[in-house]
Amino acid sequence: MKSGEATMERLFIRFATLTAKVAGKPWTFILCLAVVLTWAVTGPLFGFSETWQLVINTGTTIVTFLMVFLIQNTQNRDGAAMQAKLDELIFAVNKADERFIGIEHLTERELDLILEEVEKRGQEVHAGLPARPIRGRGAGRAQEPLASHPAKPGETLASKSR
Repeated sequence: MKSGEATMERLFIRFATLTAKVAGKPWTFILCLAVVLTWAVTGPLFGFSETWQLVINTGTTIVTFLMVFLIQNTQNRDGAAMQAKLDELIFAVNKADERFIGIEHLTERELDLILEEVEKRGQEVHAGLPARPIRGRGAGRAQEPLASHPAKPGETLASKSR
């Protein structure tokens, strides 16, 4: 990535993060509510004209359109960071099942099957039964494969678990 692109990306990230934080504050909601109420109260002054309606429609459409992209950018980065942290925790815990590393890349059906198994295991544990690995191919432990199969250049933890 070129220096100018990196600078632009960092500026955008800061702007998107700040905007997402500000948008989630109660006072931001109150301010937006005040704008809408002020617009509604001024309706009789403007005879509920098409221009009066166009002002709120255009304003809210523009704000919504831009906010979708800013908030999505923030959520994408937060989600990616969370996945990396969770993968690292799975890797770090000796008894963790390595198959959970990188599962965010599976299909919805595959994730549903895993969730079903995890929920069954949870019900069994709450019923007093010992914890067991989820069904499927043999469960390796996160640290075992690394000791017996050192990582190749460019290989990720997610690609090793498949």
